Amino acid sequence: MTNISASGRLEGRKVVVLGGSSGIGYAVAEYAVQEGAQVVIASSNAQRVADAAASLGSKAEGHALDLTDEHAIQSFFDATGSFDHLVFTAGDSLRLGEIATTDLSEARHAFDIRYWGALAAVKHGAPYLAKGGSIVLTTGIAALRPQSGWAFGASVCGAMDALTRALAVELAPLRVNAVSPGLIATNLWQNMSEAERAAMYEQAGKRLPTGRVGEARDVAAGYLFLMESGFATGQTYVVDGGGVLV
Repeated sequence: MTNISASGRLEGRKVVVLGGSSGIGYAVAEYAVQEGAQVVIASSNAQRVADAAASLGSKAEGHALDLTDEHAIQSFFDATGSFDHLVFTAGDSLRLGEIATTDLSEARHAFDIRYWGALAAVKHGAPYLAKGGSIVLTTGIAALRPQSGWAFGASVCGAMDALTRALAVELAPLRVNAVSPGLIATNLWQNMSEAERAAMYEQAGKRLPTGRVGEARDVAAGYLFLMESGFATGQTYVVDGGGVLV
């Protein structure tokens, strides 16, 4: 496990992390377990879910779940029952490219999990959230600082920003927030070769005020803060190493 100083902030709480078998979602689940929570993780890859749950230990359970299937999501929450915090970090590999050369039918897939999956999770998960609970969604700094070829990724991120604010109003007093990571070294970039990834991380890191790209553990604390803070709602918490500044 990542070496995180635990203080028991989530003792007695139950946290559901959709997308919790790898990357940022796994880091959030790991952090929550160390803070005393009972954690339920779910994502589409059954073997990866099983491996992640085993690694997290006795306070975690895992379920394979197709986050593009609303009926499956509804059944999952019906079976899970009452819980305290919902975290949504799920997302497939990013599809980047200029609009002129992009198949729009493929581009629409970018919304299937990141937007529609999140919306379905909120729709069916919110009724089971305990008083004082929260929802933490995931967006990205592309909504604030898009680059050439990022039109679709930036669109998803912008949609998630707006959705977060709208849900915070509609679902009040239930709190709804989002975390907006910058460039994070996770399996999100698995479609690139190892050499391409390394070069991207090195070049991007040199431009950032922090001098490096982020890791999943750098972002996980943001989700825990938003779960714990009873006065934060409708907010997008940027964790990007200063990326929007340069």
